Amino acid sequence: MRLKPGCFLQFLYLDKIYCLLSVRNARALAEYFQLLDVHKKNTLNDLQLYHFLHYVTDLTKKQIMLVFDLLDWNATGEIGFDEFYMLVCILMAHENHLEKQFIYQHSGPVFELLDMDGGHTVGPREFQATRFLFNIKKQELEKIFKDFDVSGDEQLNYKEFKMFTIFCIDRQQKKEKEKKKRLNEEIPESSRPDLTKISMQQLYL
Repeated sequence: MRLKPGCFLQFLYLDKIYCLLSVRNARALAEYFQLLDVHKKNTLNDLQLYHFLHYVTDLTKKQIMLVFDLLDWNATGEIGFDEFYMLVCILMAHENHLEKQFIYQHSGPVFELLDMDGGHTVGPREFQATRFLFNIKKQELEKIFKDFDVSGDEQLNYKEFKMFTIFCIDRQQKKEKEKKKRLNEEIPESSRPDLTKISMQQLYL
């Protein structure tokens, strides 16, 4: 899943820690939502959301319709701004490789989103159908249920899902530390700028 070049969402900024938009960006998104809401009902129907996602992403029609069904949790045939806002944050988290951070920060809403049958659990089929939203690979999916399905019923309840999110963020932080360490090792000590000399030189400028 990718955002198309030049679309409106690429001009918004997603906070890398909390995976939320700033107040200014949220206000801009609300105005964009009003433009999409041609019927002036403060909601979007499946056709409106389809054209929006078709315009800004490379999602297939089947995936877009699934996304709408996930957001339309009370089956009214429409979604409001809150659901639209969440969707945009998911798209931007995916675009900025912050999918696991988003799942960790918003584990409750994500769990409810993935719980397609309303059974208060998430099964392999539900994860499989929605994994494109959070860039979850098939191998990862199998490992998730092997490692975190404590009850052994091939379903993740919220506590088990929460453990999975904590593991994800820990692993991501370790990868970032290792990457930073490798970069520091690749830069020779002699090629690094001498900050002491630079500051002394600036004193005499």
